[in-house]
Amino acid sequence: MNIYSIHNTSKNIAGFILLGFPCHRENQLLFFSLLLIIYILTLLGNGAIICAVVWDQKLQTPMYILLANFSFLEIWYVTTIIPNMLVNFLSETKVISFSGCFLQFYFFFSLGITECFFLAIMALDRYLAICWPLHYPTIMTRRLYINLMISCWVLGFLWYLVPIIIISQMSFCDPKIIDHFVCDSGPLLALTCTRLPMMELTCSTLSSLNLFVPFGFIMGTYALVLRAVLRVPSVAGRQKAFSTCGSHLAVVSLFYGSVMMMYVKPASGHDSGTQKIVTLFYSVVTPFLNPMIYSLRNREMKEALRKVLGKGEFKS
Repeated sequence: MNIYSIHNTSKNIAGFILLGFPCHRENQLLFFSLLLIIYILTLLGNGAIICAVVWDQKLQTPMYILLANFSFLEIWYVTTIIPNMLVNFLSETKVISFSGCFLQFYFFFSLGITECFFLAIMALDRYLAICWPLHYPTIMTRRLYINLMISCWVLGFLWYLVPIIIISQMSFCDPKIIDHFVCDSGPLLALTCTRLPMMELTCSTLSSLNLFVPFGFIMGTYALVLRAVLRVPSVAGRQKAFSTCGSHLAVVSLFYGSVMMMYVKPASGHDSGTQKIVTLFYSVVTPFLNPMIYSLRNREMKEALRKVLGKGEFKS
């Protein structure tokens, strides 16, 4: 179906049209195959990390338990958008219902916000382990890190709830075409019959706070970690400390670097092509790369994954 047909169809539907990546049918099938492979590998990679942490007693520490929960979060994060994208590539109409669109909007944003908080508490864990090694077992107790994880989930799912409810109650004018592959705040606000600059400012402010507060906390903790590491007399000790932080910093750089390009100002300030590419990077590519980043730079995780993928069980 071409753009003109989609434009006409949008006037007769009870929902939205997710335009996605309009191109020839052959390219649509190619993108479908590539995205399906990435999705499967993302599920397998993050699932393998979860299995490694659950099955290997050596990994039953706060750092790896947080990592397993982060991988669990990543699985659901990509699942909020990729299955619908796959259907969209094969669909002629590319229609998504109002309820489906706003459910995707809510879970996509909530899981993304939860990820920001998770990255912050993972940085806190590394700070305590490196800067307060003798007190670490008494500070980072099981009760503390469980409460921190629960707080991340609760706060993440409450952070954007009110704006999403308000946007869902607005009236949207024809053509109800979202020039994106996911229901996002910017494209949705652009379709409202009455422009509401205050709502755009509210969404931008909430997104910026969620990005800059955890990011500032992460950078602050790693500045303290760096100062502590540089005081370590042995080269081997410094390398070990850097290796435990390197993977997390790489993930933080990939995620925050791309997300900040999108949400530090109203999304209407970006062209649709930029929105799609940047969103695709932090919502699809980053969760795909994260398992490789964590496994390649961590000897204990590599050994555990080798057992998971090779023998399927662990020796006591």
